[in-house]
Amino acid sequence: MTGRADFPALDHPLVLCVGRNAERAELVELLDAEYGIACHTSAIVAPTSRIGEGTVILHGAIIQPNTVIGRHVLVNTAASIDHDNRIGDYAHISPHVTLCGHVEVGEGTHIGAGAMVIPKVKIGKWSTIGAGTVVLHDIGDHVTAVGNPARILEGVTGQVMPKLQGRQEVGLLR
Repeated sequence: MTGRADFPALDHPLVLCVGRNAERAELVELLDAEYGIACHTSAIVAPTSRIGEGTVILHGAIIQPNTVIGRHVLVNTAASIDHDNRIGDYAHISPHVTLCGHVEVGEGTHIGAGAMVIPKVKIGKWSTIGAGTVVLHDIGDHVTAVGNPARILEGVTGQVMPKLQGRQEVGLLR
């Protein structure tokens, strides 16, 4: 692929439903396209929340007031994102994740199925939170955390940051 020229029919807003965060970010960089927002009719999104372009919100997800979700985020089935959260670009919130209030999730981070994050916790960028993990404290950048309570797996890195054309970082949360 070389870019938009390979997809001449891209004349409508689109979303990319690619589960790997770094691959999704690379495709966004590659395609010069207009992006929309896909939100299933069974999802509940508070009117005071802001959703970035390219974001996909699936069946039964709940997004409470004053939450800001970045660009190209996947909010999967029955995820619960409480009030005043900040979700960075290219993050993936898996099925049945619970993010309590005032949680920050960094760019490119993947929160595994059924994980729970208590209020006011910050999770760094391009990290991985394992399925079923209970996060009781801040988690840094580029790490993998698992268990109850969450512990960092030594020697295991989090998500791989994409190699983007001419940029060190993907877009920041607005």
